[in-house]
Amino acid sequence: MPEKMKRIGITGQYGFTGSYLYNTISLLKEEFTLIPFEKSFFEQQEQLQNWVRQCDVIIHLAAMNRHPDPQVIYDTNVSLVKQLIRTLENLDTKPQIIFSSSTQEERDNLYGRSKKEGRKLFTQWAEKHQAKFSGLIVPNVFGPFGKPFYNSVVATFCHQLCNDQTPVIDNDGVVKLIYVGDLVKIIIEQIRNNTHDPEQWVRPTGEYFVSQILAQLAGFKDQYFNSGVFPALKDKFSMDLFNTFRSYIPLKSYFPRYLKQNTDNRGTFVELVKLEQGGQVSFSTTHEGITRGNHFHTRKIERFAVIKGKALIQLRKYNDDEVLNFELDGDEPSYVDMPVWYTHNIKNTGKEDLYTIFWINEFFDPQDPDTYFETV
Repeated sequence: MPEKMKRIGITGQYGFTGSYLYNTISLLKEEFTLIPFEKSFFEQQEQLQNWVRQCDVIIHLAAMNRHPDPQVIYDTNVSLVKQLIRTLENLDTKPQIIFSSSTQEERDNLYGRSKKEGRKLFTQWAEKHQAKFSGLIVPNVFGPFGKPFYNSVVATFCHQLCNDQTPVIDNDGVVKLIYVGDLVKIIIEQIRNNTHDPEQWVRPTGEYFVSQILAQLAGFKDQYFNSGVFPALKDKFSMDLFNTFRSYIPLKSYFPRYLKQNTDNRGTFVELVKLEQGGQVSFSTTHEGITRGNHFHTRKIERFAVIKGKALIQLRKYNDDEVLNFELDGDEPSYVDMPVWYTHNIKNTGKEDLYTIFWINEFFDPQDPDTYFETV
């Protein structure tokens, strides 16, 4: 293993932020090695020690944030930090520690207090052992695949809108939000720079009234979910919010979407893509038995529309085993849109050349392709 290759461990790697961070780091194979973590390690000291011993960097994300008894939240979160510190001291090791705290530190609640106390304990450990420690004080995190009624109001609204439920605003206050991909970039930069900053307030992606967020998501429901129109995405926040919304669409029942055929004595006219933004439209012919694709994107928005021939489009979420199969036929023109973090391909399953129209929301940039090859 090259000396520069850092070994990274993430407590809470199966949680919302943890899984996004784990998946992103797994794409950086020439720079980092992941040391997998299991929740059971906190219950078996020998396994926890073995895991800690292997890590050059530990990102502590594991925490409880909901429970009927707030005191249980406080006790659990502080206990996890103390257990990790005790293990570090018993092994006499000092990997770089990155801790995810919360802007709830500012509020007088036991969850916020548990995060503040955890950051304080790690700071004291770092000072005692001359170790590197970053205490990230993070605003509300949103992004694809968050757990509704748990991770954020954005996750809840998206889930409700995509399942024909009516969201209700309990308190229309201002919420500070950061996109999970932006938070992950910050954490990775902390690793690369071996940063020491015990109190780093993470700047939010944006600050919005809850009603503003719901209005934009409801617009996505009306334009995209109901009508198949790609909305105008005026800024990065809008694109991040749109990709988040798309991740809650029940793919099995939603795709493929069939296109209206306008037929007369001249032939047939079909509207393939309606959009209020730019991008690039391409087409391909694919010979019998040939498969294209087998890659995924983390931000790009893409549509495959079959206009002639027969095709099988397959999707699989990264680091998941379930494969979704969609059969399309040019006799009934239809399309499938590619969610972020879903590797996808298209295969000609007919006896003639397959004709496919592709639309993607940005031009291909060789310096920043956002294209990761992965077999479905």
